[in-house]
Amino acid sequence: MTQTSRRFPRSGAMAALLAVVCGAWPAAPLSPASAAGADRALEVALQQLPALIDGAMARTGVPGLVVVVVQDDRVVLLRGYGTRRLGSGMPVDGDTVFQLASLSKPIATTVIAALVGDGRIGWDTPLSQRLPEVRIGGPAIAPKITLRDLLSHRSGLPDHAGDDLEDLGFDRATILSRLALFDTANRFRASYAYTNFGFTAAGEAAARAGGSDWEELSAQRLYRPLGMTRTSSRHADFLATPNRADLHQRQGARWRLSPGRQPDAQSPAGGVSASGRDLARWMRLQLNRGRLDGRTVVQAEALDETHRPQVISVPPADPVRDQAGIYALGWNVGYDPGGRLRLSHSGAFSLGAATSVTLLPARRLGIAILTNGTPIGVPESLTASFLDLLDHGRVRRDYGALMAEAFASILRPDYPLVSEPPRPPALALERYTGTYRNAYVGEARVNLVEGRLQLSLGPRNRTAALTSLGNHRFAYTPFGENAAGPSAVSFSVDRKGHGTQLRIDNLNTHGLGTLQRSAAP
Repeated sequence: MTQTSRRFPRSGAMAALLAVVCGAWPAAPLSPASAAGADRALEVALQQLPALIDGAMARTGVPGLVVVVVQDDRVVLLRGYGTRRLGSGMPVDGDTVFQLASLSKPIATTVIAALVGDGRIGWDTPLSQRLPEVRIGGPAIAPKITLRDLLSHRSGLPDHAGDDLEDLGFDRATILSRLALFDTANRFRASYAYTNFGFTAAGEAAARAGGSDWEELSAQRLYRPLGMTRTSSRHADFLATPNRADLHQRQGARWRLSPGRQPDAQSPAGGVSASGRDLARWMRLQLNRGRLDGRTVVQAEALDETHRPQVISVPPADPVRDQAGIYALGWNVGYDPGGRLRLSHSGAFSLGAATSVTLLPARRLGIAILTNGTPIGVPESLTASFLDLLDHGRVRRDYGALMAEAFASILRPDYPLVSEPPRPPALALERYTGTYRNAYVGEARVNLVEGRLQLSLGPRNRTAALTSLGNHRFAYTPFGENAAGPSAVSFSVDRKGHGTQLRIDNLNTHGLGTLQRSAAP
């Protein structure tokens, strides 16, 4: 996973962590002898996996989990554990639908690969040709940015650009239009930065080429042909499913039901929901190079391209000892101890979902684990243990502790938290009231309500109380996926003692969180 932040998966920390679990086809197939040994290793791993899952659930308390393992074009394990909803007694089974979060990304590139195979669009089609209203970068760069750039996170957009607008409630079209406000500097095709809305822009461009919206295109071109009857890219379909895994968050040692996560704005990047049974069909398609049950659903050449390395996601800290993290088109790319390819991706919502998938094409084997709890490394640690059993016949490390430590680092906020106690305001509260604006955040309204200041943000005017910290500074509690605790709101005032601008720290991680008062008081 990547740096220290609540956003998942972050550019460096997520990918580095996935190096223990993830991963071109091998140069040569397994020999009969090695294949027989691999079959025996899989048998042992499948025998031990249930006990590992029971132990992880007992240790962490994660409410529900489903695991699916496929090999040689068949499902060899599909089993649910725990509950769909705490206190309900409703068990998880193979048909329980989970939100996949960023595991949606390799599914999205499968959809786009189908269109590429149909000749409707190309990986190197410029975004501007299909989605001219969305501009990324300056005049010299914007015409050059392709679907390949966006799907491999090398467009030059900064890390998680636009995610905070989603938290405020803006829709997909609005967020994509505001990507033009980010400075791509000299990052275009030079560095990797994980961007849900850059990825989503590529999905929108593909949907336009396919003559449909993204949600219907995904269903028409992938879910229905594969028989993925419990899979959707619409959140309303997830909510309408009785057998669904509701999201849960951990607070201290206790778990509680989450208010939920509505990811429609970034549907191509994080909005898929699916059952373990459906996911197995998609995994089989991947391992069969686009074929399922004797039918070609996606052309092999187009699907192969999604597996080819495109960018270094994590440079090796020690180039003598460490491997680089590599990203393809919606996949992390790594290699097992024998040099064979591993493809993987994790997904996580801090509001209560954690998922992972890993494919071993040389062995025609894959494993996916879905949970309905805050990301604390459960799918990744179980996958790492399973791969150890395959490769070494034993679990070599305490992956639960390793992942817990890594996720604790990732869960740190990417904005400065307010820790000081309240203090009297420097001015009368009405001096700060008014409407403040900028092109990125839009309007922020500061109102005096029953003797307290309130901040209203976003298209639905969500409100939060402002608590004075003195010196024209206040604290408020942000909302949404990336909220990690109280953030500062700082006012600038004129000589007459009236607020003229405000800076909202949690919206200012890329310098776009300063708003100007729209009119003089």
